[in-house]
Amino acid sequence: MNCNNNKYDSLKLDNQLCFPLYACSKEIIRKYKPHLDEIDLTYTQYITMMVMWEKKCVNVKTLGESLYLDSGTLTPVLKKLESKGYITRERSEKDERNLVVSITDSGMKLREKAATIPAKIGSCVKLTEEEAATLYSLLHKIIGNVR
Repeated sequence: MNCNNNKYDSLKLDNQLCFPLYACSKEIIRKYKPHLDEIDLTYTQYITMMVMWEKKCVNVKTLGESLYLDSGTLTPVLKKLESKGYITRERSEKDERNLVVSITDSGMKLREKAATIPAKIGSCVKLTEEEAATLYSLLHKIIGNVR
């Protein structure tokens, strides 16, 4: 057996781009948890509410595309948010095949409680604005390339 064979270098964990992306995502979401626990949301519920705070009313397909979530993942999230009174789900009057999600007054009030979370997470990440913008751009480039 040749110990100097580099045939398998691509299989080393240190040579994987996906691993630091995975580990970083996992660690950042872990930092979110105590802040999200205070407002009784999971990370997936939180990002869903972020879209709802911005759009107020959106069909499920568009919401799923915004979050990169399939309907099998999104449906239980929406049901939970609806049971908490933050959103409503109704069939579109124009096309019954479309399910429309709307934010409630209670959902809008939750935004006030969540407003400090991004700054709290940003203080943990410790990137300059330029570094953050570069990383954001590169990550979205990767997402676009792999989709």
